Amino acid sequence: MMNASEDSLAPEVRSILDAARDRPGGDERVSVTARSFPDAVAATEAAGRVPVVAEVKPTSPTTDGERTDDPVELAREMVAGGATALSVLTEPDHFGGSVENLRRIREAVDVPVLRKDFVVKESQLDAVESDLVLLIARFVPDDLSDLVAAARERGFQPLVEVHSRAELERALDAGADIVGVNNRDLGKLDVDLETFESVAPHVPDDVTLLAESGILTAEDARRMRAAGADALLIGTAIMDGDVRENTERFATATPETEKLE
Repeated sequence: MMNASEDSLAPEVRSILDAARDRPGGDERVSVTARSFPDAVAATEAAGRVPVVAEVKPTSPTTDGERTDDPVELAREMVAGGATALSVLTEPDHFGGSVENLRRIREAVDVPVLRKDFVVKESQLDAVESDLVLLIARFVPDDLSDLVAAARERGFQPLVEVHSRAELERALDAGADIVGVNNRDLGKLDVDLETFESVAPHVPDDVTLLAESGILTAEDARRMRAAGADALLIGTAIMDGDVRENTERFATATPETEKLE
């Protein structure tokens, strides 16, 4: 049965959520030795670059077309372009992802890898090892704290995604120390960078903060960084074209480069 919050979701998002609820978990409980995402962000900052989480996203309900390149080669090119970490879609029905893609990519690179899926129950954490796992606050209305704790018990670094200040408070109450603010409204599917700018001031300094969705240009990247983003999660703008070149464009989008343009 759909609750009031779900009733306001866009039909495409409700379809994703329905499919996620039916997706099985792993056969055995996983135990992960994670590569530290906060440490990777700090190292990128120290090198004078922008921390970019580049997303291996074959397709999505909000983009046209599909990338059929070997995802491992895409991942390697992103790292070569300066990606601090990678986000890998494992949702199969709407994004063309798979846990096998993530497994292969994580074996091929040495940066932290985020499993981007729609995890709604504990058993689904056991599908594959990754360094970070996405937990969307709106999709886990009742037991977010339990799911964050279950992820940590397995060694994952949970990235809790929010879209509003109310969801941020729920994430912080659940113990989240890595938070992503999604600029995309899951009710209308439109994107507004002001979403991040309105939520970011309320995020504690000791939380690693990501800006997600709608970062299409170097100017967008600088805007999100100026608003407080520790890192930027970028999918379409990197996947659309030469992924190495696109990743480098965002990884070097510092205020200093703006002065040179």
